[in-house]
Amino acid sequence: MEYKDYYQALGVPKTASADEIKKAYRKLVRKYHPDVSKEADADKKTKELNEAYGVLGDAEKRAAYDALGNGQYRAGQEFRPPPDWGSRAGQGGGMGGMGGGPGGFDSDFFADLFANIGGGRRGRPGRPQQQRGEDSHAGLEIDLADAYQGASRTVSVRLQEEDAHGRAVTRERTLDVNIPQGITAGQQLRLSGQGHPGGGGGPSGDLYLEIRFRPDPRYRAEGRDVYQTVPVAPWEAALGAQIDVATPSGRVTVTVPPKSQGGRKLRLKGRGIPPSRAQAQAGTPGGDLYLMLELVLPPADTERARQLYETMARELDFNPRAGMGA
Repeated sequence: MEYKDYYQALGVPKTASADEIKKAYRKLVRKYHPDVSKEADADKKTKELNEAYGVLGDAEKRAAYDALGNGQYRAGQEFRPPPDWGSRAGQGGGMGGMGGGPGGFDSDFFADLFANIGGGRRGRPGRPQQQRGEDSHAGLEIDLADAYQGASRTVSVRLQEEDAHGRAVTRERTLDVNIPQGITAGQQLRLSGQGHPGGGGGPSGDLYLEIRFRPDPRYRAEGRDVYQTVPVAPWEAALGAQIDVATPSGRVTVTVPPKSQGGRKLRLKGRGIPPSRAQAQAGTPGGDLYLMLELVLPPADTERARQLYETMARELDFNPRAGMGA
């Protein structure tokens, strides 16, 4: 059996505090969450992280693990705990909560390490200590229009949880979510009490949903600013025009200045993602909408269209490659 370095798995030194271990665990679990990670071994990695935190996140288990390792083993090295390890680890330590099996992790190393611990005192009698459940994290994909108007949605999210035996499992839950106006990509919605259940009757943790915008070929959001490509005809760009444009906040009439070129950017102040209610009360403005002009040529698919193109070719002194020295 190979020795597992739980500190290495969480990327923390052996001197790390309990808060540092928890912070590292939460960061890595979010990174390898099945809704976020594109890694092929995300599920396996998540189980390894849960196993490592199941030991290092418990003061008594961590102390026993440190006493056994004592700096003499490295990750992957052949390892077998001493025959009397269970009785020695349980003496005087009150390893309550560690006995009664391998903790539910699908790991030979964990099973051999902790299966027999708890032969001494099983902890103090009486009411079990309450412990708040861990927070959960998942991604939530919404339409850009939801950020403009706000919305109520019933969504299904996949969460990493533990079953009754402590094993890491992925469960799908259906939740009602209120999406506030003014939310932007990367922000998180907090659903109180929807995270992992607490221990000993303690409160559940919270669920944090990280917002992502559903891909839309018409729009691109950067913070509160929104960029939209708007097709225009050559004569509209050359001569100027009033055009109607459907934007995320509704239809608007836009002035295209004469002599416009493809790629020109027109700014519509305050037409980006609006501020949240609290931001609006504080006087914080919304984002801007930038319209990117894209020249679209009419097809030469009729005789008349071909004649018009031929007339322009003869009569217009125009070389589109003049700036290239051609």
